[in-house]
Amino acid sequence: MSISSALSMVFMGAKGNTAAQMSQTLSLSKSGGGGDVHQGFQSLLTEVNRTDAQYLLRTANRLFGDKSYEFLSSFKDSCRKFYQAEMEELDFNNAAEEARAHINTWVAEKTEGENTVLLSLTSILLFALNARSLQDIKM
Repeated sequence: MSISSALSMVFMGAKGNTAAQMSQTLSLSKSGGGGDVHQGFQSLLTEVNRTDAQYLLRTANRLFGDKSYEFLSSFKDSCRKFYQAEMEELDFNNAAEEARAHINTWVAEKTEGENTVLLSLTSILLFALNARSLQDIKM
């Protein structure tokens, strides 16, 4: 689910040849039931984040975009609606290390320290991320 949701968010913003190539390569044009992939992820996130489940699965999506680029509000709104993902603007060009540390801190907080990203940021315009943590609930 992690890489799929991140790529699907990127796919949502893709147009033309890029969208066609992503759709074909990743089979993102339709979900299992023949519906829209974004609505499919919206339903999946709603289901796995239920509060009455016998497990605790925490998922968190976030878009980190370079502050030098103006992302369409419709793209940000759709990511919020379908993926529960907010856009956060960072300075990848002039403060890459600070951006990297900020992203790693976000991941650690969302996964209760279970995951860190430890990535190197160079020439990035948009970074789509999914973090998750799964725990059994003992009853």
